[in-house]
Amino acid sequence: MAADRPATNRFWTLSGKPLGPWPDAETFELREAPVEAPADGQALTRTIYVSLDPYQWGYKKRGVEPAGAPCHARTVSEVLESRMAGYAPGDLVFNTNGWSELGLMGEGVARPSYMFPRRLDPAEGRISLAVGVLGMLGLTAYAGMVLMAEPKAGETVVVSAASGGVGQIAGQLAKLRGARVVGMAGRDEKCRYVVDELGFDACVSHLRPSLAEDLRAACPAGVDVYFENVGGSSFDAVLPLFNRGARMTICGLIAHYGDAPGSDARAELMNRGAPIFAARGVSVRGLAVGDFIGRHQEFLDFVSPHVAAGRIKYREDIRRGLETLPDAFAEMLRGDNFGKMLVQVSTDPTAVQP
Repeated sequence: MAADRPATNRFWTLSGKPLGPWPDAETFELREAPVEAPADGQALTRTIYVSLDPYQWGYKKRGVEPAGAPCHARTVSEVLESRMAGYAPGDLVFNTNGWSELGLMGEGVARPSYMFPRRLDPAEGRISLAVGVLGMLGLTAYAGMVLMAEPKAGETVVVSAASGGVGQIAGQLAKLRGARVVGMAGRDEKCRYVVDELGFDACVSHLRPSLAEDLRAACPAGVDVYFENVGGSSFDAVLPLFNRGARMTICGLIAHYGDAPGSDARAELMNRGAPIFAARGVSVRGLAVGDFIGRHQEFLDFVSPHVAAGRIKYREDIRRGLETLPDAFAEMLRGDNFGKMLVQVSTDPTAVQP
């Protein structure tokens, strides 16, 4: 065994009990297993940050994750041992260790095809940003807003879950293109942050019974682009405000992730909106970030300078400790987080020590 290779690995997996609409205390199980040595073409990595995102609950409910395997998540990790060309111990990487202290990456490691490992340079920004504004979340916002919706100067853009990981980026990208941007968020402090810190022109709370009236008042010229992260009452409030030729990107429907198995929230949304979509020529497109991996470097070249210069701001909500993952995940799905939800499970060697 390599001198720096731990003997055991701890990780969270699904317990095997039937899943309810939302995760609870019996959904996950903490396990230990012997650490595998990396084979040729592989590297053993230590997880530093775990990204928690709403789509992961859909993975679990659809049975995408193998039984007994670590729960899926994108991660930032440090290479401990390498038999993988181009990677050496101490390298920092974006990979997909999941809810696990350790993980293998490289040849023969089962991952979605677009979850490629990528070396990180701390000089380009905090390494945690690799699972946020400079990672797949940022690419999601860039693809859905810039490449698909194409907001124009002077248009009105609405973004739901505006203080969340994707929403805060999507809205700022629209502002950079000269659009008037209105957010929808939850608590009043989130709405203040969206306007005062992110620079949105207005923000309304989806928690208020007056949501529809508040949004109409914030969008006196109607809505030209809608970046959908939520569904439910947020979609219902936007629907009558669509202008002719409006564009809608469906990134997520978090309000429906607890729906009964077999339900099709996207189809139901399309059915509800069909009369207005047809009458006003509204184009609706679903976003699959894996379709845009070929634009990843283009995205980084565009976004990175804006982040470095502070023109794109980004808030993280970081919890600490492997044990906190289930509770943090449930909080994120309820919207109790404030910013991009991460869990730090080991020491970040690049962090400034107090």
